[in-house]
Amino acid sequence: MIKQFIDKLMGKAPKSNKPHFGRRTEVPASVHGIDPNLVDDRAINVTRTLQQAGFEAYIVGGAVRDLLLGLRPKDFDVATDATPEQVKGLFRRAFIIGRRFRIVHVVYGRGRDNEVIEVSTFRAHLDNAAAEQVKGNERTSKRQLEGMHHAVDSSGRVLRDNVWGPQDEDATRRDFTVNAMYYDPESQIVVDYHGGIPDAKKRVLRMIGDPVARYREDPVRIIRAVRFAAKLSPLGFKLEAKTAKPLTQSATLLADVPQSRLFDEMLKLLQTGHALASIAQLKKLGLATGIYPLLDVVVERAESAFVQVALADTDRRVGEGKPVAPSFLLACVLWADVREGWAKRLARKEHPYPALQDAIDEVFDARIGDVSGRGKLAADMREIWMMQPRFEKRVGSTPFGLVEQPRFRAGFDFLRLRTDIEEVDVRLADWWQEFSMASDSEREDLVQAAKAEQQASQVGKPRVRRAPRPEGAAAPRSSAGQSEVSPAAASPDAGDDGAPKKRRRRRRKPGAAVDQAGESGSAE
Repeated sequence: MIKQFIDKLMGKAPKSNKPHFGRRTEVPASVHGIDPNLVDDRAINVTRTLQQAGFEAYIVGGAVRDLLLGLRPKDFDVATDATPEQVKGLFRRAFIIGRRFRIVHVVYGRGRDNEVIEVSTFRAHLDNAAAEQVKGNERTSKRQLEGMHHAVDSSGRVLRDNVWGPQDEDATRRDFTVNAMYYDPESQIVVDYHGGIPDAKKRVLRMIGDPVARYREDPVRIIRAVRFAAKLSPLGFKLEAKTAKPLTQSATLLADVPQSRLFDEMLKLLQTGHALASIAQLKKLGLATGIYPLLDVVVERAESAFVQVALADTDRRVGEGKPVAPSFLLACVLWADVREGWAKRLARKEHPYPALQDAIDEVFDARIGDVSGRGKLAADMREIWMMQPRFEKRVGSTPFGLVEQPRFRAGFDFLRLRTDIEEVDVRLADWWQEFSMASDSEREDLVQAAKAEQQASQVGKPRVRRAPRPEGAAAPRSSAGQSEVSPAAASPDAGDDGAPKKRRRRRRKPGAAVDQAGESGSAE
């Protein structure tokens, strides 16, 4: 009280615990220069529908940043003051998803051609002081109080973020200034609270507020900083020094983040078209190890020929708008472990296919662990690996069955990458490429040609020749004391009178896996 009285006499303004939410600046089209033709029609439809219903609605985040840079965004997000339930009620195909962050997916189109516009409600900025202030507000609704329960822990980490608030607080709770701008496609005005437009022009990636506190609120922002630095580095963006400095010391906070969330963030680093650049940023920022064990393996093996080819191929596919699967990339990263474990088992004379299966199980337990979605992920990775020895078999019915497998294309792409590093003869991949695209009759011809090639390869091998013996003479004995008999006599199909003997079915040993043709797999 006395200090406040003295401060008042001295003309000092009392300190406020309320964070600085920035000053609203409306920038017209004549200044920001966004081309309206770059804006997706479906995003415009979402904002227009919300505005016509009496709500505020803006395109927000990375889409606005890309529009300012003259780029056509791949994804469009919308922010509004409507609650998820109110948004859902305005659209025929809209779904509320998430628990920690409840958002609405508005879906346009069908099947693979569908497009999702993600709609989020303006959220309140939460730190410990703000959380207590909201709890103590008499106007806070019961629903908001339920959302506030355990919203922030004692260290300042945000646990739940479903407390709605005004736009200025929503802007403050976003991570970087260039991601905290709002674009109204109707008025073509950009709303900027934290100098995002100047930072975009200067190519600066700057955290809103105190970086140390922001990383503590949500440690995953550490990984996001790396990802955005990698994504925007080709455009000349650099992390601001104050934003980059606390990254290394804050990395220990990631230990409290659920493993499933870290796994998802790792996939975003590797599958958004900037995998190689992300790994370079991790090394540059001193985060090459310690974020997530499997990511440590990726960074460590990024210099190896096979993983580097796989990462570059993933970046290329994303750049071309083609789909990518985490199972394929992780199968490439962990192939060295599988191959080593398989080779050790083969050296112990284990059956090839069970040996490969055991090696795969060992790698899953050691490297993947228990993460969300491992069942589907593991099944796809296992199928890619188990196909590799089957590609060696190009005769019989094996090729016809293999090419019809749902994951054949992934397995073949894996084989093709192996040829790129000369682990496999390129002629094998070329044969399968031709076989997969051929007609039924052409496939028969290819199999016959492969069979003839296989037989020709046996021609040059030495064969044991025996001198003919007189009729009725006793069969000579070998050095081991056993009689040498003719192939006919040694055949189990021949009886004492020379007539064919009924074949007895051999019982298969337990655990001996066979391919689709019923033949044992190659040991190579």
